[in-house]
Amino acid sequence: MIRFLILNTLALAALPFFSEQILLADERPNIIFILTDDQGYGDLSCHGNPILKTKNIDQLAKQCTRLSDFHVSPTCAPTRSALLTGRHEFKNGVTHTIQERERMALDAITLPQVLREAGYKTGIFGKWHLGDEPEYQPGKRGFDEVFIHGAGGIGQKFRGSCADAPQNKYFAPKIRHNGKFVKTEGFCTDVFFQQAQGWIDEQRKTEAPFFCYIPLNAAHSPFIAPQEYTKRFLELGMNDKFAAFYGMIQNIDDNVGTLVENLEKWNLEENTLLIFMTDNGSTSKSFFKKPGQAKFHFNAGMKGHKGSCHEGGTRVPAFFRWKNKIPADVEIDTLTAHIDLFPTLAKLAGAKIPNNQVEGRDLMPLIKNPKTKWEDRYLFTHLGRWKRFSEPDDAKFKNCAVRNERFRFENNSELYDVIADPGQKTNVIDQHPKVVEKMRKAYDEWWKETRPKMVNEQAKFEGTHPFIEAYNKQKEADGIGDWKKPSF
Repeated sequence: MIRFLILNTLALAALPFFSEQILLADERPNIIFILTDDQGYGDLSCHGNPILKTKNIDQLAKQCTRLSDFHVSPTCAPTRSALLTGRHEFKNGVTHTIQERERMALDAITLPQVLREAGYKTGIFGKWHLGDEPEYQPGKRGFDEVFIHGAGGIGQKFRGSCADAPQNKYFAPKIRHNGKFVKTEGFCTDVFFQQAQGWIDEQRKTEAPFFCYIPLNAAHSPFIAPQEYTKRFLELGMNDKFAAFYGMIQNIDDNVGTLVENLEKWNLEENTLLIFMTDNGSTSKSFFKKPGQAKFHFNAGMKGHKGSCHEGGTRVPAFFRWKNKIPADVEIDTLTAHIDLFPTLAKLAGAKIPNNQVEGRDLMPLIKNPKTKWEDRYLFTHLGRWKRFSEPDDAKFKNCAVRNERFRFENNSELYDVIADPGQKTNVIDQHPKVVEKMRKAYDEWWKETRPKMVNEQAKFEGTHPFIEAYNKQKEADGIGDWKKPSF
């Protein structure tokens, strides 16, 4: 069934109000978390896409427990913030993707922080997008190894501090590795997977478990892919951007296949939890501006896309593989969400969970037994992105939704029974007044609680771009070094 959803770093030792976790009898798993960008639920052949051929991810899906009603935020930085903190992005101050409103609040305790405190080595390879200023960077938020581009995409620069290294490209991008920029070789997705696997190869030779976070910039705009990946789609009649979008996904699929092969070669399958997810709905509807392109769009029958609060804006793939520890080739249609990742992974790692922050639930009881009791709950989503320095209360009911297992209440004016009507074709608000009353009340209470935590609304651009300044300073002093491509 189709349903909807909806850190100045603090030393963990100084934080009160943590709940202690009891370790599982099994060895704590390594964790590899792949998060792709702008790839929707329908952008996989295992979900019915008739054009894409994602054979490696399809094969991985067969080995996984799949959460088929898993939801994230409508856009990228908000999703990343919720994943890493276990609470709604607005409570981290993340109400946009630019203009200082992408910065994750400095009082937020992150997943890599608690994992590192529990003895894990932590690494990030790809897209951070939760603040480019030094105090917001991943090295200050719990990551030991940092290999990232700046801003929300390679080469991006916006009005505000969010900006990547100057004139950066998808081929041979300049990447910031533990504070120093290096010139890499090849296509960006290949680079991130290669660096991540080189790091995994190093970590597997030690006794400490590891958390490897691979948040890709692909398949985000600008739409660029190696020619060998776009050729087939161009021949089908796709325009250049659409062909590159699908080409980037095919390239991701090849890299996932290589990673899975290496995990098998390294004998890491049985002590590694591998997660594959995407960060919001598909961006492919943006290619409809030219005639004839709509026929290539596949959205699994859902309404909406990236940037919308409809089903198609937030429902994404969520695959979990831990060989011989959790069920394989099982699909669970219970409503789940990005905020559930923090408590799930922290508990598996035996880490401490901050009681007053995490809103999500541990998914493992559900994964191990899909028939386990799972209490219904209200989950909230909001696009944000209201005009800078405007009053958020004025946008309270714009692009928002409240969800439970059966109903979806949108924009204070529409109600959908998403079990009976997964495509959201019929507004049934007049038929369920008591449901609407309860959802509206829950939303009002949530907004009242959340509004004071939107800490970036009056943040002003100080006129500096930290990545650009750091890059230029290094270039002038020492030059930009060459990337040492990992061998494994």
